Order: sequence, then C-alpha cells, then structure tokens
Amino acid sequence: MSATKQLKDVVFSTALDLTDPLLRKSFLDQICADDPALRTEVEEMLSAQGEAERFFAKGQAALFLAADEVQTTAPPDLFLERNILDEQVGTRIGRYKLRQKIGEGGCGVVYLAEQAEPIRRRVALKIIKLGMDTKSVIARFEAERQALALMDHPNIARALDAGATDLGRPYFVMEWVQGTKVNEYCDQNQLDTRTRLRLFIQICHAIQHAHQKGIIHRDIKPSNVMVTLHDAVPVPKVIDFGIAKATDGRLTDHTFFTACEQFIGTPAYMSPEQAERGRLDIDTRSDIYSLGVLLYELLAGRTPFDGKKMVESGVEGMRQTLREMEPPTPSAMVSTLPGEELTKTAGNRRTEPAKLIGLLRGDLDWIVMKALEKDRARRYQTANGLALDVQRYLDSEPVTARPPNQFYRFQKLVRRNKMVFGAVAAAVVALVAGLGSSTWLFLRERAALQEQARSREAAEESAKREAELRRQAEAREQINQAAILITQQRYDAADRLLDAIKIPPLQPDNAAAAAFRLVSDLLAIHGRWKDAADRFSALVKIDKLDDWNNVTLDYQTYGTVVAESGDTDRYQRFCQEAIANFGVSTNGRADWRILKVSLLMPPDQALIASLSPLAKVAGNYFDQLPRHPGVSDPWAWGALPMALWKYRCGDFAGALNLCRANLDGENRSIIPTDRMILAMSYWQLGQHEQAQAELAVGRGIIQDKFKNGLDQGDLQQGFWWDWVFARILLREATALIEKNPPPAG
Repeated sequence: MSATKQLKDVVFSTALDLTDPLLRKSFLDQICADDPALRTEVEEMLSAQGEAERFFAKGQAALFLAADEVQTTAPPDLFLERNILDEQVGTRIGRYKLRQKIGEGGCGVVYLAEQAEPIRRRVALKIIKLGMDTKSVIARFEAERQALALMDHPNIARALDAGATDLGRPYFVMEWVQGTKVNEYCDQNQLDTRTRLRLFIQICHAIQHAHQKGIIHRDIKPSNVMVTLHDAVPVPKVIDFGIAKATDGRLTDHTFFTACEQFIGTPAYMSPEQAERGRLDIDTRSDIYSLGVLLYELLAGRTPFDGKKMVESGVEGMRQTLREMEPPTPSAMVSTLPGEELTKTAGNRRTEPAKLIGLLRGDLDWIVMKALEKDRARRYQTANGLALDVQRYLDSEPVTARPPNQFYRFQKLVRRNKMVFGAVAAAVVALVAGLGSSTWLFLRERAALQEQARSREAAEESAKREAELRRQAEAREQINQAAILITQQRYDAADRLLDAIKIPPLQPDNAAAAAFRLVSDLLAIHGRWKDAADRFSALVKIDKLDDWNNVTLDYQTYGTVVAESGDTDRYQRFCQEAIANFGVSTNGRADWRILKVSLLMPPDQALIASLSPLAKVAGNYFDQLPRHPGVSDPWAWGALPMALWKYRCGDFAGALNLCRANLDGENRSIIPTDRMILAMSYWQLGQHEQAQAELAVGRGIIQDKFKNGLDQGDLQQGFWWDWVFARILLREATALIEKNPPPAG
C-alpha cells in the first residue's frame, strides 16, 4: 500500500472515531491544512460511510428474516449476505447468540449475547463495525483484545473469548457488567464521601493492575467505570480498554493514530501530555491524572474543566486549557456552585453544604490537586500511591500530598507570563549593566570587611569550643568521682557532685548513664521526687547508646517520677518529648512503655491523637502474642498499657476485660495497677459495688507495699516505679469513686 493511501486510511478512520462534529472539523482543519485534496477525499469517504449506514439502518427489517426463524439448512449464500452488513439481533457468531445492542463506539459495536455451551451465561460481545476494518482500526481492536486478555483482577471486566466472523471481522467476548456509571451510582444511592473514597480505592487498584501488566487505559471516566452488585456489595468494574496503550509497545506491531497527532481520550478527563502534539510520550502517570479528575467529580459533582466548553474552544483552546489553566480545588468548586445545585450536591453526599466544603478543604483538596499536577513528575507516581494517600485520609493519618510551595507557584507564574517576565528581566539586565562598575567597587570593599569579620568570628568560635571542651572534661571528671562514691555507698555525696554539673547535656556515655541512673533510683526510693526527676532528665539525654530496653525503662521511670512530683506542666512536656523521640518504634514492648507512661495522668484530646499511631502498632503486636502465665509473661505486661489506653479512650468494657484476664497472673506489681483500672472501669459502667470492692482490695496491696519501703525487689515483687505507678492511679480512682458517690436509690 502506498504511503498516500495509508495516510488517507488513517485520517479517515481517525475522523470517523470523532463523532462530535466540532472535534472532527478541528481535526481535519489541522491535519489537512496543507493538503486540500486529501481533505476532499476524506470528507467524501465520511459522507459515503454515513449514507451507507443510514441506508442499511432503514432497510434492515425488510432485507432479512428474523434470526430466530433462520434454519440451519439455509443456503450458505444467505448467511454470507447477512454478514455483509452489521450483525442483527438474533444472529449467531460462533457459540454466541446476539440478544441486544448495548453500546457503540467509534470502531466497534457491543452486543449483549447469550452463550449456551459449555456453560450458559450472558456476555458482552464486541465486534468491529462495518466499514471500519482498516489496518489501523484492526490494530486498535486487537490491542484492546490483548489488553483484556493480559489482566485478571476483580475490578476489571474479564476477557472470556475471541475470534473472527465468517468474513474475518475480529470480535472478542468479555464479562457482561450489568451496572451503573460510578458517579451516577454514588449519587443515586447518596453515598457519603468516605464510601465514595473506598470505591475509588478499588478503582485505583484495578488501574495499578493494568499498569503492572504494561497497559495504560488512557480513557478513564465514569462511563468506563461501572458499579455492579455482588451479594448486595457494590463492586466497581473498569471497562473499555479500546484506546489502551501498551507501555512496552508490544500489544500490537501496528502503529495507529499517532502519526496524525490526534486526541486520544475524552477532553474533560485528559492529561495535559495527552493533548500535546507528540512532544511527550504517554506513560502510566497520564492515567493518574484521569483518576484525579474522576476523584474530583466523585467529591465535588463536577469535573475540574467543563467538557462542553473545552470542545467549543477547539483543539488549540483545549490544549491551552489543559496545559496552562489551573483548576480550582474541589472545595473551591463546590463553594461556587449555584444554591440549588450546591444543596443537591451536598444532599447526594448525605451532608450539608457548609460541612461538605469543610470536609473537602485540606487533605482531600491536596490529594486531588497532587493527582492533577500538570507536571507529571509532581503527580503520584503510581495508582497505588494515590490509593494509599486516600487510605491514609480514611485512617486519619498524615497524607503525603501537600500544597505546592511559593517558589513552585512563582515558577508556574513565570511560565504563564513569559513575555511580561522577559521584558522585566531585560530591564533588570540593563539596570545592572549601568550600575556595574560602582557595584564592583562596593563589593570589593564589603568583601574585605567581611573577611575581617570572619576572622574575628573564627577566633571567638575557637575560644568557645575550647571552653566547652574544658567544661565537658570537668563534668566527666565529676561523673567519674560520683561513680567512685557510689561504689563506696556514699550516695548523698555522689548526688551532690551530679547536681553541681550545670553544663548542657553530655555526649552519650554508658558509664555516665549508669551513675545518673543509680542516683536517680535512690532519690526516688527516698521520696525526693523533684530531685529524682532532675537526674532522670539528664539521664535520658546521655543514655542513647544503651539498647532499647534500658532507654525505654529510663523514660518510663522518668515519667512516673515527674507525675508523682505533682508538676503537671512538666509531665505534659515529658509526654511530648517521649512521643517525639520514639514515635512508633519497631519493638512492641518499647511502644507499650511509652504508651503506658504517657497515659499515667488523664490526657487531653491532643495527646490522644498524638499517641494513636503508637497505640495502633502496639495493639497489633499485642494481638499476636500467645499467653504464657507467669512472672515474665509478655502478654501480661502488654495487657496493662492496652487496658489503660482503652480506658482513656472511653472503651471501659474493653479495659475491664483485659484487666480481669490479667488478674490470673503472678506478677504482684501488675495486679494492683490492674485493680485500679478495673475499679475505674466498673464505676464508669455504672457497676458501683464492684468498683468499690476492687478499689478496697487494690488499696490494701499498695499501702502494704509502701509501708514496708520501696526497695528494688525482684520480678515477683516488681520494681519501685511499678508501685509508684499504681499509687498514682490509686489517687485517681479514689477521687473518682469516693468523692463522687453513686446516686441514691
């Protein structure tokens, strides 16, 4: 085939796909601008195609018998004649009987068909339209067939079979998705925003699966995402990979449509790079943009740009809009809707207009606008990345999307106003040139002065470093002397030496940490809570070389001492410091300790929110532990902080159940604390007698321990800080139960 004939076929098939007259005219204006003869031939072919379709549509009832009346003994030429035209309802193609025409695209017709064997089921059968069997269209059709065959995902319509009619027109059979467009389904069922987001996550997973198979959809829009019900559960299905492109180029050996630089996709959902004239290869991030438009519509009820206005603006107008115009955020779009439409949009999401705008503003705005970035390098790089950020929003976790910084916005402003900034830049260059000589002299003098200043600063800095090293050496010597005094059991003298160290925190040092730890313990055992807190404050800043066990024990003890001292402000600062230093560790027991000591005093909502990620990880670790009753049972140690967390969050029944299970253990330092949480949980649940009984038993155990003194003890008796922890909760439980008697009767 000659190059001219091949180009004419490609232009014709491409123009035939553009059913919108404005788009078709704009396309021909651009492609045939330098070849009027080519345009004349293509327009004649389009006209002939339209007349043929209208002729056959009018005469089909008279020309053929009903397919159900055709006998299998009919002459072969009758079947040949029937296949010359589009297949009619009732026609058999292979094992499939056409029942209903359910859709039609630029090059294919989709029928609802019935398969009788080997299983009976309804399917969707897609076949190339009459007159569309050019090489380029067949290549495109073959690409869609192969794309579906490659994929196996519950949210993608499955490919079931493929073949060709007796005249060689390709067809393939896919799962029949009986459903509703995703945006219509959401509005008809008035799904709230969170439910819409969960459906959207499934759509992202489907597109991610396609990308992993090397397929770019390139036409993601509501009509290509149908929602069907499986056992009354809505399941989105992505359909129509008709203009899908293989990312590795292997779906078909044919090249189609790219030579003419036509639009591939739907303007309102099209990425900026799809609208460019061959300047940038299309990759999977183009689908990310379209997913962003779909999410925008699910949230705000409209697309970022009006599709009808884009078509009316012509090809160059559409390109300019997609390339340069910044869309409003979803919350801004909703806030500008007319009153009646705004009320309807909010009602479809089961909320009020003001609440909907507030819900979208912030994280959801950021997520959508990151997906809609014109620079594809700034978008989410995968569909899974977009889905994960949406899931983080649903889980009340920080999202990765953030508003662009001021420098990035300035860059975009410059790109949009190149001529203006170019003129300003030229003026600035001229001004700089005129002032060049005087500026150079001024700079020389200033550089000399700056060099003198740097020399002075360097000398001063050197003197400061020397003084600091001297102070550090003196402090280390004091710590060594304190360690010697400790070995001689001269604890008061060691404490005085450590108290005299007034310099900033030392470098991490295990020997220094051991000295501070022992003196801190001794001060606490003797009830010197403020002094003990001061020593622990220094300890946690120099014990960073210790393993997680010692470090988290030090923080647990430090927080207990601060709480016992009664300094609530200092305790709040401690909690913030502990959370900032540990966040969420990779060790469940470390998380337990930080969680437990941060909840020793009643927290506010801000502290609860800060502890939530840590509590989630700690809870997952705890749920995997087996129960081994005994003194060192990890389950028992984990049950205590998890019970305290549940109590502080208002889950009194959950806290009660964990504490009751823990009472079967053998660790005496856990039991009194459990009884305090039990007593408060019973009281909150209205079971006042049980609350008073648990309080009385726990009080007796705690008072007996403090009467005999707070020595180090062994694991059976528990460390002193466990008993102080229990005594703090005893005071809280006493205030709750005895100072708030139950109502009479």
